[in-house]
Amino acid sequence: MTVTDASSLASGAESAPLTLAEVDRMRADFPILDETVNGHPLAYLDSGATSQRPLQVLDAERDYLLHRNSAVHRGAHTLAAEATESFEGARARVADFVGARENEIVWTSNATEAINLVAYAFSNASLGRGAPASSRFVLGPGDEIVTTEGEHHANLIPWQELAARTGATLRVIPIDDDGQLQMVAAEEIIGSRTRILAFTHVSNVTGVINPVERLVALAHAVGALVLLDACQSAPHRPLDLGALGVDFAVFSAHKMLGPTGIGVLYGRGELLDAMPPFLTGGSMITTVTLEKAEYLPAPQRFEAGTQRVSQVIAFGAAVDYLSQVGMQRVHDWEAALGQRLVEGLESIPGITVLGPGPGVERAGLASFVVEGVHAHDVGQYLDDLGIAVRVGHHCAQPLHRRFGVTASTRASAYLYNTPAEVDAFLEGVRGVTAFFGVVPTQYPQGSQL
Repeated sequence: MTVTDASSLASGAESAPLTLAEVDRMRADFPILDETVNGHPLAYLDSGATSQRPLQVLDAERDYLLHRNSAVHRGAHTLAAEATESFEGARARVADFVGARENEIVWTSNATEAINLVAYAFSNASLGRGAPASSRFVLGPGDEIVTTEGEHHANLIPWQELAARTGATLRVIPIDDDGQLQMVAAEEIIGSRTRILAFTHVSNVTGVINPVERLVALAHAVGALVLLDACQSAPHRPLDLGALGVDFAVFSAHKMLGPTGIGVLYGRGELLDAMPPFLTGGSMITTVTLEKAEYLPAPQRFEAGTQRVSQVIAFGAAVDYLSQVGMQRVHDWEAALGQRLVEGLESIPGITVLGPGPGVERAGLASFVVEGVHAHDVGQYLDDLGIAVRVGHHCAQPLHRRFGVTASTRASAYLYNTPAEVDAFLEGVRGVTAFFGVVPTQYPQGSQL
């Protein structure tokens, strides 16, 4: 197989829309997309959970392991120096990809660990660690942590636990029937007692894009810090964290063509240098005695122990691939697929789409409920047709509870998906109710009974 040079896909104008011919050529970089499932061509519509990896990413990690594998930031021999150069080079490319400086990118195991890192830094500051530099992170009774009703559990439970450890109060911005944040309520909730506001950029259930700039302005006006969950935005749209003005952000490689086991905490440099560390041990210190230790500045102060070197190398290759394709082109392609998904689902009797309907800006995903059929059964039926989707509560039980359901089926597209795959998925969904013997009572508006 000839591996597509991703740089050829950008071919000049970054703003030129992706074409189906380009996407078809790109798919050659993802051999798994040629697999068959149950005798059907695989239609992989579960990239919101984890994306596939192109050969370029797999080859970058293998090349590192074959030729430069060594411990980073340790040793003076040639392999150690080359490994460190590759490791830090990847950090630089990931930083550039999201509009950050190199010292503002901390490697973590995943986005969940990154959020916990920030939460535990607040806890440690509240215990007096890192004083006086860490005083702005101290929480106690009367202080408030604010998040939203639409969060993934990873951006909810760490704040619940932080509130329990410190005596702070957790407050939640509600959403409306379309999954949009109720901004009038947000303006009332974010106030003088707010110390940190944590919210998702793009909902992993509804595809809603939250108003980052407006929320950041509300938080900063009262002196609060902002953490952005960018797990569903970094892979799918241009992202400039510096321009957005957030104080912290998190995202994971495995959702953006990279490997599992590697994620990112972005933090403004002066904040990271003031935060007490979460994990401690080797490689994050300057001086150690039997009584105490002094810590390196960020990012090393948050990277204790042996690092995930080959995964970092692969992550660098993943953002290279995305950059060469062009993130605006990726966004536009997926936005069109997202509208095709929701328009098609809205036309099928017995289907309820969670979140906004057609015509509203959304990510390239759609979650839905089939009247009278459990989401797990919907997913199994589609899997029999070779269509891979996500089923369950998508680690967002409060959000599903807000919509009055316990589970949904989610189809999520990426740059390698095609309109034909979306149409095959929609045709599969049309067959669900008949297969399970359900007569729908819900019909699309304007349909003929």
